[in-house]
Amino acid sequence: EGTPLSGVEAQTTRYAAALPRSHTLALWRAGVPVPFRYESTGAETHFTNALDPHPRSRPVFSFHRPDTVARWMREAGGNPAAPTLRARLRLLPGLDDDRLRPAQVDAVRGIEASLAADRAEALVQMATGAGKTYAAVTLSYRLLSRANAGRVLFLVDRNNLGGQALAEFRNYETPDDGRKFTELYNTERLTGGTALDSSKVVICTIQRMYALLRGEPVPDGENDDPAFDDYRRDRPVEVGYNPAVPPEAFDLVIVDECHRSIYGTWRPVLEYFDAFVVGLTATPVAQTFAFFHQNLVSSYTYEQAVADGVNVDFDVYRIRTEITERGGHIPAGIVVPRRDPRTRRQRYEELGDDLSYAGKNLGRDIIAEDQIRLVLGTFRDNLFTEIFPGRSTVPKTLIFAVNDNHAEDIVRIAREVFDRGNDFAAKITYTSHREGRTPEALIQAFRNDPALRIAVTVDMISTGTDVRPIECVMFFRQVRTRSYFEQMKGRGSRTIDPTEFQAVTPDARTKDRFVIVDPVGVTDTDLPEAAPLAQHTERQVSLAQLLDRTATRAISVEETATLASRLARLDRQITDAERGELARLAGRPLPEIVRGMVDAVDPEALERARLDGGDPAVRDLVLTSVAPLTANPALRERVLEIRRAYDITYDEVNRDRLIEARAVPRVELARQTVRHWHNYLADHRDDIAALEVVNARRGGRGSYALLKDLADRIARPPHAWTPDQLWDAYLTLGKATDRPGVRHGASELVSLMRFELGLDEQLRPYGSVVAERFGAWLSRQEHAGVRFTPDQMWWLERIVEVVASSAEVERADLDESPFTDRGGSLGFERAFGDRAASLLTELDQDLTA
Repeated sequence: EGTPLSGVEAQTTRYAAALPRSHTLALWRAGVPVPFRYESTGAETHFTNALDPHPRSRPVFSFHRPDTVARWMREAGGNPAAPTLRARLRLLPGLDDDRLRPAQVDAVRGIEASLAADRAEALVQMATGAGKTYAAVTLSYRLLSRANAGRVLFLVDRNNLGGQALAEFRNYETPDDGRKFTELYNTERLTGGTALDSSKVVICTIQRMYALLRGEPVPDGENDDPAFDDYRRDRPVEVGYNPAVPPEAFDLVIVDECHRSIYGTWRPVLEYFDAFVVGLTATPVAQTFAFFHQNLVSSYTYEQAVADGVNVDFDVYRIRTEITERGGHIPAGIVVPRRDPRTRRQRYEELGDDLSYAGKNLGRDIIAEDQIRLVLGTFRDNLFTEIFPGRSTVPKTLIFAVNDNHAEDIVRIAREVFDRGNDFAAKITYTSHREGRTPEALIQAFRNDPALRIAVTVDMISTGTDVRPIECVMFFRQVRTRSYFEQMKGRGSRTIDPTEFQAVTPDARTKDRFVIVDPVGVTDTDLPEAAPLAQHTERQVSLAQLLDRTATRAISVEETATLASRLARLDRQITDAERGELARLAGRPLPEIVRGMVDAVDPEALERARLDGGDPAVRDLVLTSVAPLTANPALRERVLEIRRAYDITYDEVNRDRLIEARAVPRVELARQTVRHWHNYLADHRDDIAALEVVNARRGGRGSYALLKDLADRIARPPHAWTPDQLWDAYLTLGKATDRPGVRHGASELVSLMRFELGLDEQLRPYGSVVAERFGAWLSRQEHAGVRFTPDQMWWLERIVEVVASSAEVERADLDESPFTDRGGSLGFERAFGDRAASLLTELDQDLTA
């Protein structure tokens, strides 16, 4: 162990070439060295297939099975010109499918180019609603039908997303003869503990695949136990070799919504397979780019989708109330309702001390019903006058709550405020299955039932789920990260056919926008970029269950980490007297017990224990850390009693008051964008290479590459800016001039940066600046007695266009379109003779100066 395997690859190559001709493998292809080669330390294994076009080693979880090698031999014998999948990927025919949107074409072509280059991972960023799944189905069909790929695994992390993916595969009509995808290739949504060998496409949650690899129990049916979706999410999972699902079981793994922790805690599941991995997401974060080794093969932003009519734009309606912004105060002696969040059992309790709370506690520790009632009442009162003037039907509205209990209260109050029945508003969370209807059935009703107008969720419909008629997205909760906000916001961005739209919202004509209703200020701040998200906050193992598992010594590493977090949170809530009481019962302070648990589940401590004594040592480490609870039932009971005293408190005392309710003008959103852009340039002044172009007051060699790099950087979260979006912000503020119908590219960043850095007093399109400089240059030429022929003017005007779009011009540009129509660089030399070389340099300097 520890030997770098790249250093022994030459040794493997010599062995493969020196195998005696009498050997069975040597006889397979006479005179050809054995192609299948491995190096392994036991801890690390590398594999090289010498039949590949450019053979290079890759890490594999384990040696391939003999029947896999036999299949590879048969494939190589049947197609000597393209003996391996990697060879066949280089021979894929061009993509010719007019059913695809341009962004989908870019995605499929980008992935295929990456696969042909033998890049193990590829990332596709495509705006919500732009057709990521359809592009993935197209890719799967091309690999199966054109490259003879083996099998495809489509991974999701929620069951309802698996159902949507299966529908996409079933509905896909192949471009060759119009038959359905599933008529040609068996497509299976994995609902049991095994996958059919005949299935060419397997759709599966990553949780189920993990359990399958581990040989652990897997629930049957399409609707997993909701707790199973959070199966071992707390820490990175570990997988072991499973001969029923060997690493080479799939040639391609597609990871849907890969921005989430699916690639963090679940990363070992992806790395188990000896397959290409393609990630799909609308909102990649830094960790996403890191996992895919920065290999972003195509990008299609929300702003581009809106410009192309794929998505609709949005407005913001801001509702501000006193309790939301300033919190509330309940004096001692008041009897308040308190509710156990697990059982929803309510009791009444007299406050022994004053209770003050902040707005951020709403929905979690405090329910102020009057705040919910005031926000929803304000929404109702302004709905048909300010938000959707002239309408009479409540638009399909999706509300995000803090947790399941909060969602219950919002649903109840929404029915009261709008004076409607049970079919008007519904909660759609992971507990819905326990209340008579599956989440999938409720989502379908929200999508198609005209009666159901308001759905309240926590995060089940936050990403991936497609409900096109939604016109309002309301936030009753804060959002920690920009990428998660973009995903949640995206639920309202989908376009919809007018006939389909009017079937569920009769008084609507077309969906040309949606509205973010913001009563908590989520649109007021610049949210940070996301770390991998720990979502599904309404689905948690209760504190009582965790304490019971300490008593039976059945607690896991992940549960120990969760228990430590819960006890630390409780310690911050309780009084000094309660803290002292628990310390006496335990024989030590509660923070000391928590610290012992945190130290026990530290990754380094776990790894040391595993090296010293394997899994039993890890188990002993965990059990020792929770021993103060295991051996002390009185302590466990008192912890629960105190926790129950800190259940959700209902504030029935304070009346909420409206501060303001108004549509946020576009100018405010534009001002926010410009402010953030200014701060970005100030914060990154030392590491933005493109500033060299700006500060030097010229373009020159490599300028466009620097600008394109900056454009790519700012297009990623947390900013997700495009030159078009930035220009529109300045235009809205009256600081820029408009060019109707013109798309602003990377070169426009020159004008934007020069203006923001104070180098230019006016913000004008870069193309206009270049055209003005060209006019001045022409005047100087004429003043010097130089006259240009119509042919020469054609060349000069085309060069101006190149500089306007690329911030530079080089000789190599003359051998590209449109110059090739007139002979390329040689034609330029014929047109200008001896002056050709100096003229190009002169234009590059003068037009970009």
